[in-house]
Amino acid sequence: MSKEILINSGIREVRAAVLTGGNVSEIFIERVNKKSAAGNIYKGKVVKVLPGMQSAFVEIGLQRAAFLHIADIYTGSSDELSYEESMPEDDSEANENYDKENSETRVSEEIHSEQQHYAPIAEILTEGQEIIVQVAKDAIAAKGARLTTHLTIPGRYLVLMPGYEHIGVSRKIENEAERERLKDILVQLRPEGMGLIARTVSDGLSLEELKADLEYIKGVWAGVEAVTHSSTAPSLLYEDHNLIYKILRDVVTADTTRILIDNKEDYDKMQEFFVNHLSNLDLKIEYYQGDEPLFDLYNVEIEVNRLLDKKVWLRSGGSIVIDQAEALTVIDVNTGKYVGRHNFDDTILKTNLEASKEIAHQLKMRNIGGIIIVDFIDMERVEDREKVLTTLEQYLKEDRAKTSVVNISPLGLVEITRKRVRDSVTRIISEPCPYCEGRGVIKSKITVCYEIMRQLTQLAAHHKGANILIEANVDVADLILEHERESIDNMEQLYGVHIEIQQNNSGIFDRYKLKITGYKH
Repeated sequence: MSKEILINSGIREVRAAVLTGGNVSEIFIERVNKKSAAGNIYKGKVVKVLPGMQSAFVEIGLQRAAFLHIADIYTGSSDELSYEESMPEDDSEANENYDKENSETRVSEEIHSEQQHYAPIAEILTEGQEIIVQVAKDAIAAKGARLTTHLTIPGRYLVLMPGYEHIGVSRKIENEAERERLKDILVQLRPEGMGLIARTVSDGLSLEELKADLEYIKGVWAGVEAVTHSSTAPSLLYEDHNLIYKILRDVVTADTTRILIDNKEDYDKMQEFFVNHLSNLDLKIEYYQGDEPLFDLYNVEIEVNRLLDKKVWLRSGGSIVIDQAEALTVIDVNTGKYVGRHNFDDTILKTNLEASKEIAHQLKMRNIGGIIIVDFIDMERVEDREKVLTTLEQYLKEDRAKTSVVNISPLGLVEITRKRVRDSVTRIISEPCPYCEGRGVIKSKITVCYEIMRQLTQLAAHHKGANILIEANVDVADLILEHERESIDNMEQLYGVHIEIQQNNSGIFDRYKLKITGYKH
């Protein structure tokens, strides 16, 4: 299916949307004040070694020290990596966005987790030691960035892996004859002391085209080496490209027919990149000069706003509800308005099948990573469960990010893991609500009313004869006056206090104050 890419480029924010078959399938956002560090290479300084966790914290110049686990430290042992182990699980698509999972060729965490025995980290790292690292995952929520010493330099068609003397081909290239052809080319091209991996988009390319890409990324690595010795930790040695170049490098494929961008300067740069790196594609890059905003013209702005909705309606009338926590996302499937036409089992099956497609779409659109638990509607028939699971897996295969699915449980629960490199789009465009402080709910008026009365009782008992002022939301104040007037009168007589209620303009039910303003004479 043909793709179009729309790029809205502003001074401090760049947004890109991928349209597949005319519908928005992915959205990317990059802001000047919060640029992704994923893929950047730093000279860092070890600030703390934690032997009990086989981990270390490394200062690389970000707001928080970054985290480095023993599994992500390359020791260079000859038996550490085999040919197949070193291959990327799913090429550049093994990321939760356009960013690399420390580039797609980084040796996967799954491979490392299978290696049961590591040398004590204290024998490898010491506090104060300088070390060359690459950011594998951006800082997310309260967690700092995750690092690796498995350095990779991605190009358009190839990825250079300094220190690895092997070759690999993306597993998404399934034709065996093509795989063997690419391997033969990589054997000829591989620089000494370095590894090479052919990305998915290298399928069908000639030796000359791959060689040109290799020369480019070798030049990038030479630049990193040149500044390494003259730099002091912490310092940035290599910064990955901005969003526009990442789109051209990682998102554009053979089925991309057009890129539309609304910034003339960036348009000119894209044209230059196209001539140097993408001239083999039948792709048009156009400068949009219309009066209507580009994202409004193609209804992308509506889709961006919908990313904040917890409930997503299905065509049939069913719905899915998405709840994101820090490390876990839960998706609940409901029949909603859909009552079916035949029998109950068919109604459930159709809803679950439709939900499978929408779930895969929303994970990609919102860039949700980590662990995802899907609560499908319970299905009695085993064949229905298998059909839903197969359908879900089929749609997830279209995702460039690496995903894995666990078999559906008797309760209808499915566990999905999706590779996460940076925050979800939802978190990028939002912040915790100042009213509920991110909890999603606030106390009811009546709950706050009773809470105030309990605290008022304690305050009056400890400050007899005092003048007490209650400042509360207008609705809560009215509720106290309406339902608790008798309790307040009794309290004033019992403790000799004077209680005054004052309305505030906070607009938030659970924002209130109780204070002593003086004592009765």
